[in-house]
Order: sequence, then structure tokens, then C-alpha cells
Amino acid sequence: MKLRIGTRSSALALWQADRVRRELEPLGIESEIVRISTAGDRNQADPIVNLGAEGVFAKKIQLALLESRVDLAVHSLKDLPVDPVPGLLFAATLDREDVSDIFVSRNYAAPEELPPGARVGTGSLRRRCQLAYRLRGKDIRIDDLRGNVETRLAKTDSGEYDAVILAAAGLKRLGFGGRITDSRRLAPPGFLPAPGQAALGLECRAGDAAVLDILARINRPGVYAAVTAERAFLSALRGGCIAPIGAYARCEGGKLVLDGRILSPDGSRQYDVRLTGGESGDADAARRLGEAAAERIATPEVESILSEIRLAREGRS
Repeated sequence: MKLRIGTRSSALALWQADRVRRELEPLGIESEIVRISTAGDRNQADPIVNLGAEGVFAKKIQLALLESRVDLAVHSLKDLPVDPVPGLLFAATLDREDVSDIFVSRNYAAPEELPPGARVGTGSLRRRCQLAYRLRGKDIRIDDLRGNVETRLAKTDSGEYDAVILAAAGLKRLGFGGRITDSRRLAPPGFLPAPGQAALGLECRAGDAAVLDILARINRPGVYAAVTAERAFLSALRGGCIAPIGAYARCEGGKLVLDGRILSPDGSRQYDVRLTGGESGDADAARRLGEAAAERIATPEVESILSEIRLAREGRS
């Protein structure tokens, strides 16, 4: 059986697809990588929040899967919408990379060193809001920045931006790990990643027993449970994958611990929750943990923020 692996065409996406291909090789499973252009890839100018519906990096790949043009889709899990697509299943994930975000700058070692008027680039509302909250009271300009990892690094190396915020996982996977230092690391619990950040989402057709069996053999149950808790938290809040919502789950003492966060769109307010429950590899318990955390954090103030986010998203759809 030769598996066709569907992926975006960026350098990082191709690295991720090849990572899956290398995971399959020891099982004697031959595979080929099929490149698919997505709406998010074609439009590199507009902010992600202005591109309309959720899943701008996933829908074309999911369509290819539904039409049997590929057998397996590989996503950056943070870009995979939490609402299920009929006929498809998020079936597996591999080992997770560093979940931290990284402050990258030519002249400054940490966000607190930025001078008044400094310009920071990021394409993520979650990163923008957490940075604004962390630096509240400072006159810092945070602008939308799109493009691949290399493009974003070039923007700060050239001085166009004083700093950019990038995922540690992408930097490491593309050979830019030297840009990461402890002072530049924006790590949990102070800075929470997007749900599923640094993990791969392996998606297939729900009725494809042969592929499901293969994915079960390479799946990492502990990682799958952790990201399931994070995605359940996001899903229960109905914020969408571009909302300023962070979540990070991990195993501590055999139990799953989940930190969740939501911020106001201007970064002036931040609300946090932490819950523990369920065995570390139990996906069903992880889902319940994420839902319980969402219920715990959903105070009237948070519900007001969520309503604002939903209305704004519906207006762009």
C-alpha cells in the first residue's frame, strides 16, 4: 500500500510531511507527498483574521482527502479547526516539539528591553494580546506580519521590525534553533501557546480502516490526549482557532494538567484557568478536562469577550 500524504507547500509543511513519511518507513509502508495550495498560502498580504472562515490552511487539504486524492493529511495542529468535518477524523499525532513562542530580535534580548515606539510583528492575535498584556503601559507597536519563517526573520534582521514572535517548533524544524535563548523564550505558564501548537495533526477518512490501523501504530497516546484537552477547551469556548485563546496540557504525576487562557482583543485583560484530571493517555478524559476548564473560565466577563470575538468572526465570514 502506497500512502499519498497531503500537505501545504511551505518549507515547514513539507518538513512535517516528511517527518510522517520517515515514521512510516520502519513499518514497511511506502508513501509519497502531495503538495496542495491553500487559501492562506495564496494570500500572504492580509492578516489571517481578515481571510474569512476558519481553516484557511486546512480546507483545501481536507477536500483532497474527502475526494480521495490523498489518503492522509498532515497539518500543523494549531491550524486545524476544532469543528469536525463529516467523513474525516483527526486520528493521530507524533512527538511534540517545544511549545514555546520565541521573541526574535537583532538588538534586544527580551520583550521588556524594547524601547518606546518599537515595532513588533506577529500574525497571531493570541501572541499580540499576550505580548500587549505583558508589556501593558509601554508604548509598543504590534503589527500584523505574514509570510514563512524565513521571511519573518528577514524582516527583523533588516531592521524593518524591532522584533518578531515565532514558534520555537518552526525555528527548530527549519534549522534556526540558534535563534532561541532562554531570555527570548515566551513559555508556559507566562505565555501560553495556541491549542495544538508544536504538534502535528494526522487526519484521514473516518471509514478508511487500513489507514486508521496504520495511524494507530504511530500515534503517541500521551501527546494525543494533551492536544485533545487543549482542542476541547477551544471548542467549548467557540472562539475559533484565530481567537486570543491559549491552552497547554501536559502530564504531571501520571495525570493531565491543563492551563487555559483567554484575553480581550486589545490585550488589556487576561483570564486564566488550571485543572487536573484523567490519566495522561486517556483521550476521553482529556476531552472532558478541556470542556470542564472552559466551563470554569466562562465568567460573565469572559462570555462578553467571547461574544465580541464571535460577532467579529461572523462579520468576516
